[in-house]
Amino acid sequence: MTRVFLAIVGAAYLILAGWCVAQPTRTANSVGFELIGGSGRSEYFVVYGGLQLGLALIFLWPLIQPSVERFSLTSCLLIHLCLVIMRCVSFGVFSGISTTTYFLAATEWIILLAAAWRYYAIPK
Repeated sequence: MTRVFLAIVGAAYLILAGWCVAQPTRTANSVGFELIGGSGRSEYFVVYGGLQLGLALIFLWPLIQPSVERFSLTSCLLIHLCLVIMRCVSFGVFSGISTTTYFLAATEWIILLAAAWRYYAIPK
């Protein structure tokens, strides 16, 4: 069950990384970013393409090497805990939040809660 959950999260990150690389202007605009010049495009390409690709690989890794399942799940839990905390703070600090951002926030919460559920369901 945990490996299936991680595979779903990993596949989502893989798709998102590909989408951000293939359509950087569109994906950036959907969350309120403006890509300015080569530096802006490069930064977005690396952070939203590369980092999300790296996360996808961490979450998909247990499909090839089951012994890393606990590591991948713990990583998923900690990463999404940080995302949820920072997202909640941002909602308190910033106004003009778009629907896309609320959708991302809901998704982050769902992943966090599911990761916590799986983390505590697995015998130590």
